[in-house]
Amino acid sequence: MITKRDLHITEVALRDGSHAVAHQFTVEQVRNVARGLDEANVPFIEVSHGDGLGGSSLQFGRSLFDEFELIEAAVDVCQRAKIAVLLLPGIGTQRELKKAAELGAKMARIATHVTEADVSSQHIHLAKELGMETVGFLMMSHMTSVGKLVAQAKLMESYGADTVYMVDSAGTLLPHQVKERIHALRESLDIHVGFHGHNNLSLAMANTLAAIEEGATRIDGSIRCLGAGAGNTQTEVLVSVLDRLNIETGIDIYKMMDVAEDIVAPILQQAQEITRDSLVMGYAGVYSSFLLHAKRASDKFGVDARDILIELGRLKVVGGQEDMIMDVATDLAKRLNS
Repeated sequence: MITKRDLHITEVALRDGSHAVAHQFTVEQVRNVARGLDEANVPFIEVSHGDGLGGSSLQFGRSLFDEFELIEAAVDVCQRAKIAVLLLPGIGTQRELKKAAELGAKMARIATHVTEADVSSQHIHLAKELGMETVGFLMMSHMTSVGKLVAQAKLMESYGADTVYMVDSAGTLLPHQVKERIHALRESLDIHVGFHGHNNLSLAMANTLAAIEEGATRIDGSIRCLGAGAGNTQTEVLVSVLDRLNIETGIDIYKMMDVAEDIVAPILQQAQEITRDSLVMGYAGVYSSFLLHAKRASDKFGVDARDILIELGRLKVVGGQEDMIMDVATDLAKRLNS
């Protein structure tokens, strides 16, 4: 078992934050953000479409620039940080993973729904063959029992993952639920355990600290809270809090503050805050990237976005089923007009 405190932060704004800007990051923006994060000594920087490699599509949203251009730009400006990519099997393929590795990506985060870890086997094996640090990413971890979560994590461990993440994709978990899940994972796995939180119920920081208390050693943050829904655990704040707790991250706090204020803030289309839409996502337990899709469907069909999100939660819709949003909005509109 891993017993030594070995905390590493992965910055996800250039991937998860893609949702918040409708996947419109420019090459220059990625270069500037990645350079600033590298200078602040952030160890891992995730870069890809919000839905991972291959995500640029009509279903998930077209990227302004090819994600491989963005990955290459980030690799080019980073002297110390390692570039990570996210891949959801079925959206991204082995071909795209190989290309990301060829461009210099050093970490592969293979993401599946929390009950579908078995579909990650080929991609985890390939990432290991490519010499990449390999992460299993169990999304929507609130949607199954603790026992089943552990069983799925053990599958990823058996495929060769160096780390398995418990992912609160909807920002719906409470701190005691995070502690219970992370504790169970730490007791059951011989690899690193990670946590990725969203802030839809204003609990991302509390949940992240709860995860660290229970032994999570791989933690995600997003500078200026730039992420899907109400954003993720805010990296520059997290680093400051951890310093107050005498937990060393190696990240320069002042530089992170400056990157957040001077480089990332101007990119934001609107402030990352808990709106009624992001709040209802956490309340309903639905995938955080659904927000923009639900708002567009709301405008198109004249139904309340909250009703769309609540219905999606009732139907237990998961990431990769964005096409269901329009179906749900259509049905709600028909009921409203009948």
